[in-house]
Amino acid sequence: MSQISFKKIAEDKIQPKEFYFNKENMLLAKKILKIYPKNYKESSIMPLLSIAQNQNNGWLPKKAIEYVSSFLEIPEIKVLEIATFYSMYNLSPVGKFHIEVCTTSPCMLRGSDDILSFCQKKLAVQIGGISKDKMFSLSRVECLGACVNAPVVKINQDYYEDLDLNTTDKLINNITNEKKLKIGSQSGRRGSEPRKSSYDKKR
Repeated sequence: MSQISFKKIAEDKIQPKEFYFNKENMLLAKKILKIYPKNYKESSIMPLLSIAQNQNNGWLPKKAIEYVSSFLEIPEIKVLEIATFYSMYNLSPVGKFHIEVCTTSPCMLRGSDDILSFCQKKLAVQIGGISKDKMFSLSRVECLGACVNAPVVKINQDYYEDLDLNTTDKLINNITNEKKLKIGSQSGRRGSEPRKSSYDKKR
């Protein structure tokens, strides 16, 4: 079994010189902050990092981590340790389509390792890497929270579930050919309803 993608902080030469929440995200950040008691500001680190990452084309530069720590008035190390621990945060640039393959137990048992290997060969991209045309990047991640529809792949902000090698191939081809993608289950079922069985036919 392959290891989780190694998280490498981007080189200084591609790091932006500054980062601030835009007007829309500032309002959102303040709204989130009000959810938590004033003496528990640290509880909002993760949603604020997500806002920063989405604003910065899918990755967190050093300045964004510094900004979040300043915004919350907490030590920078507390923000950095979360950004480096969780696989949902990217510390270097990602492709236009960032593919995250879940390989936690339920997905692994349903063939996610094969899907990950297929993506590597299909896209000519290593785990944690980005394609030469910057179209695709690939990560191996921890649980995406959709275990019931394993195996699951997240592409940017959308989930694609009940995958196999054929549907994964079709998904990537549709992206390459700029076709509309079907979000959610790729097997035809709605939500997490049970698959049809011989019992269903008798009723």
